[in-house]
Amino acid sequence: MELVTVSIHMWLTFAVIICAILLYASERLPMEIISLGVLVSLLLLFYLIPAKGPEGRPLVSSSQILAGFAHPALITILALMVIGRGMSQTAALEGPTTLLLRYGRHHPKILIFTCLLFVLVISAFLNDTPVVVMFLPIMIVLADKLGEEPGQVLMPLSFAAILGGMTTLIGTSTNLLVAGSYHSLTGESIGFFEFTVPGITLALTGLIFIWFATPRLLRATGKSRETRQGHHGRQFIVQIEIKEQSPHLGACILAGMLPCFSHMTVRLIKRGDQILLPPFEDICLESGDIVIGAATREKLHDMAAEDPDLFLHNHGPAPVRDMTAGEKEDATHLYEVLVPPASLLEGHTLAEIGPCLEGGSYVVALQRKTRMGRTGLHEIRLEAGDILLVCGTALQMRKLRSCRDVVLMEWSGHAVLDKRKKGKATLIFLATIFCAASGLLPIVIATVSGAFLMVISGCLTIQQAGRALDRRVLMLVATALAMGTALSATGGAAFFAHGIVELLRGATASVMLSALFLLVAVVSNLLSNNTTAILFTPIAVDMAVELGLPATPFVVTVIFAANCSFATPVSYQTNLLVMGPGNYRFSDYMKLGIPLALLLWLTFSLIVPRYYGL
Repeated sequence: MELVTVSIHMWLTFAVIICAILLYASERLPMEIISLGVLVSLLLLFYLIPAKGPEGRPLVSSSQILAGFAHPALITILALMVIGRGMSQTAALEGPTTLLLRYGRHHPKILIFTCLLFVLVISAFLNDTPVVVMFLPIMIVLADKLGEEPGQVLMPLSFAAILGGMTTLIGTSTNLLVAGSYHSLTGESIGFFEFTVPGITLALTGLIFIWFATPRLLRATGKSRETRQGHHGRQFIVQIEIKEQSPHLGACILAGMLPCFSHMTVRLIKRGDQILLPPFEDICLESGDIVIGAATREKLHDMAAEDPDLFLHNHGPAPVRDMTAGEKEDATHLYEVLVPPASLLEGHTLAEIGPCLEGGSYVVALQRKTRMGRTGLHEIRLEAGDILLVCGTALQMRKLRSCRDVVLMEWSGHAVLDKRKKGKATLIFLATIFCAASGLLPIVIATVSGAFLMVISGCLTIQQAGRALDRRVLMLVATALAMGTALSATGGAAFFAHGIVELLRGATASVMLSALFLLVAVVSNLLSNNTTAILFTPIAVDMAVELGLPATPFVVTVIFAANCSFATPVSYQTNLLVMGPGNYRFSDYMKLGIPLALLLWLTFSLIVPRYYGL
């Protein structure tokens, strides 16, 4: 009777998993809703139809199903997300990328390959998403210098990040989940560099293939260079007041440019009642000087990141007078607002109405389609159609939605990075990697400590750290762990493993590994790679037991295969990230991703079994 009960639970577990797979693949419901529904289904299944294991204990308890929410692998993934956000928020990767651009700008084709190689290396230790976000604009600029379209470099960028994640234990969340599941099943651990040698072989093979195959396999998108450039060249008029405590005090103009504002064209300098116009000769900035210049929005964003108080000097404490404690901790954003017809701002200067708009945000710069005279920012009379660049917290910006005097262009909003903390962020990141890689601390303790230090050091506010935690990842990982637990406890994993072994009876261990790799790689492109990894880890362990072989090679096979999520845009988040900027179609991923996955399968089949002595 017990065998029949266990068999019933096994088949019901299979039914829940199959339904989950179909729902995830259909994308008709949000991922969080599907995940919650699967958890509820498993909880009800083992509560309403209880099954007893050895010594009369429940086969699967509610605490086991919900244990994924406290699983060390999930905690590690969430902590790495916070660390990655800290690296991104402080532009900690800007230094290496700037060096790449400085020394390789005259050889863009070589520089693109170097950037891909750099992304591959960095992704071995850092979450893929912030790395891809950092390199997106760089790759687009390089493609433009080559006369290529973004579609020729952005998919390789995403794939390079995925390939780099194959090489270390913390390279991707998939690796951590497989290692965590393996530890739960067997009590054994996978080392930080356990699969680095074969992983590097696969990664470099994939990178070389991407480099040579992309121009031949991906179509031209037909997107013009003018369209790609968009509005990046628009100039804003900005006003900067030099105070006694300003770091720019004493800076001298060289060849008509201020080295401290190298990306800004100086239009005039007001010194008391005196107006200094170009060409400037032998002029050094003094306390009280007001510098009027023109710069693009991107350059103003960079200037604010280098010195967050730069524009506050113009306004004193007024911009933050109404902010609550929670708002003060929020990141500063730059947004564009449009002055509409019949606005109360029309015909008035900023000196008359004050630099602060409704809600507390303040005006930083102004852009107008028609030519403006040489005058101070606060003396320009606003006209309908003017674009104002305003600075404030996210909450202050939301208050502008109800303001009738301006139209908030929400697409233009970007948080201002605080580059003063990038040294701290880099040190915390390197210390976390060292502690985890050397075994000085367990990975979960090292990463949680790193996330804590990112917040306590000021690299991130608590709100920014909270926003770094993706609830979809939280629910998906917890649900995948629950399905893996039920699959293993009910005998479903052993049943599936036995079926594969029987199907390939008489085959060598290397053929078994190759077949497992191919199966997992196919499923990984239909499902989330995390879900696939968790479902196949217990199956891989049971296959090893069935064959009387070490489990580690089979678990590593799941890690490599689950990361081969190249053939669809939905199989991995960085694929989705580059889909819009690269103007890709769904089929483009199949054209490049399927050959890449097949090449990695063949490389794996030749290298990994020999590496593990099978």
